[in-house]
Amino acid sequence: MKFNFLLFAIISIFLISCDNKKADDKRKDVTVVEATISKETTDDYILFKNNCYACHSVTAKSHDDIIAPPMVAVKKRYMVSYKTKEEFVDAMTNWVIDPKEENALMRGAVKQFKVMPKQSFDKDVIVKIAKYIFENEIEKPEWFESHFEEEHPEGMGNGQGSGRGMGNKKINN
Repeated sequence: MKFNFLLFAIISIFLISCDNKKADDKRKDVTVVEATISKETTDDYILFKNNCYACHSVTAKSHDDIIAPPMVAVKKRYMVSYKTKEEFVDAMTNWVIDPKEENALMRGAVKQFKVMPKQSFDKDVIVKIAKYIFENEIEKPEWFESHFEEEHPEGMGNGQGSGRGMGNKKINN
């Protein structure tokens, strides 16, 4: 009986080691692709996250729990009016440096949330953040898509909002 157990143990060890060799051979054939994220992109994301998400939250449970429009909505609206990176960055930078109701693109958001308070960011920080926003996909709150569709069934507005969103007048590009 002891002999059978010993033989079984030896065969099991042999089979396990063979399977590991096959697994090791398979691992050698796998090519690991690493995403390259530049330090600049990472730093700009951190600037964006630390300076914008305090008010333009992506973690709010609903539209009723926010104090400013989500940044994805801000980006959508600025992209309607400013097609090039340079125009977009200039417009967003100018807004953050000197936010005034008469210069607001998101009139519905201004009606709902009031004008964004003037920030004390250095211009170069604002430019980096604006470039990051233009160049990257922006995180969305879970509820954003359904809320956006509800508020803008005919497309995005151009300052014709009811105070509950960005408006409902369709923009022809």
